[in-house]
Amino acid sequence: MKVLVIGGAGYIGSHVVKELMAKGHEVTVFDNLSSGLVQNLFSDNEFIAGDILHPEDLNEAFELGFDAFIHLAAFKAAGESMTNPEKYSLNNINGTINILNSAMEHNCKNMVFSSSAAVFGEPQYQPLDEKHPTNPENYYGFTKLKIEEFMGWYEKLKGLRFASLRYFNAAGYDTDGVLYGLERHPANLLPVMMEVAVGKRDKISIFGNDYKTRDGTCIRDYIHVSDLASAHVLALDYIVNKKKSLTLNLGTGKGITVTEMLEAARRITGKEIKAEYVGRRAGDPAQLTASSELAYKTLGWRPRTSDVDSLISSTWKAYKKFYRITN
Repeated sequence: MKVLVIGGAGYIGSHVVKELMAKGHEVTVFDNLSSGLVQNLFSDNEFIAGDILHPEDLNEAFELGFDAFIHLAAFKAAGESMTNPEKYSLNNINGTINILNSAMEHNCKNMVFSSSAAVFGEPQYQPLDEKHPTNPENYYGFTKLKIEEFMGWYEKLKGLRFASLRYFNAAGYDTDGVLYGLERHPANLLPVMMEVAVGKRDKISIFGNDYKTRDGTCIRDYIHVSDLASAHVLALDYIVNKKKSLTLNLGTGKGITVTEMLEAARRITGKEIKAEYVGRRAGDPAQLTASSELAYKTLGWRPRTSDVDSLISSTWKAYKKFYRITN
């Protein structure tokens, strides 16, 4: 298929592009490079520098003719969304409407959307499945839920077929070592640990060690970015071949504690990685995990490289390559 990947120079997007290429698809990347990196682009693909807030850019892209598109261009920082909702309204909501309108105008009606488990809000039970009520607690999650609703209406009114994939924490790096472009301002646990390991930060703060978990620190469901990429491509094949839309959760159903991640990072990197335990952050649940049983039944998808050692070793490999660390 001929696939347009919107946000394809970003962290997750570049891994999705690599997986699409491995499966024989013809890929074009559309990105404004605000967070994506030229380093993440492949010479075999056409690249279009454009912005989803500019409909004329999208129209120029979709005029090339595509069988499908994958949307990975939403802003994702939950905390920032609560202090700057205007930014998230413009990019996530207005930008997605621009994408949908341009895609429909050019008869591109197969869409995979990288959504979020943030649409669920405070867990009522775990692991979260697709039937769990949606009640987002941050504006980021609200925008993702609204996008899912837009897609549902465009399905009814315009014949769109879509796959919406919900997950918590993307982590890890390309296990082949081809992709190693680092996020510019990481805020997630694993890249922050790596920045301590390479000497870019002095220490990491761990928020709370008195939760009712196996070691007192929060449990989070980390999914290796290559597993996520595989799910995106499998979902695309499904909606095209089955001519059905679907919404799926992606997760291990188990999760890893912050302390477990820290101890494994120290072991694998051989670095001290200084850490301090500080008070809890407001609104942080003790545990967040998602079930992928429906994804397995529907797509045959299972996380294959989302164990703690694979997550950390692939990330450390990328950081060592980027910072040219030899030991």
